[in-house]
Amino acid sequence: MKRLLFLAALSALVFAADPQEVKLLPDGPGKDAVVKVCLDCHGAANFRKARKDSGEWADSVDDMVDRGAKATPPEVETIVAYLIKNFGKDAKVQINTAPLEEIKVVLGFTVPEAKSIVDYRDQTGPYKTWRDLLKAPGVDPAKVESKKDAMAF
Repeated sequence: MKRLLFLAALSALVFAADPQEVKLLPDGPGKDAVVKVCLDCHGAANFRKARKDSGEWADSVDDMVDRGAKATPPEVETIVAYLIKNFGKDAKVQINTAPLEEIKVVLGFTVPEAKSIVDYRDQTGPYKTWRDLLKAPGVDPAKVESKKDAMAF
């Protein structure tokens, strides 16, 4: 019996969402459902780097439920609405919370550029405007300016 309780406690720790990752997700309706249902299986970077329309997000969430994610129909609706609002086709990259993968994939920066943006942010604090990204070493100024309208601060 003790072994069973130990295994249950261990599995809860293994599948618990990373508090830092949770903190970096945009606040709003649906965040709790996303944390509960989605972050049990994969990290937020998995969906943060995607920009999908409502049908694509609905299909993705339905696929995850088919694969075993535990969500009620109302939770699925809430999750899809959250994903559309924060990671829909026209959603901007929240540059002060975006992981390297989102900066790379959505904004088109190279891995070294994205790493420099994240490292500089971690060392100096949040960016206030797109021009602040020019202070990150090794980042292409033309690329930053061309992507400024796809960023939020």
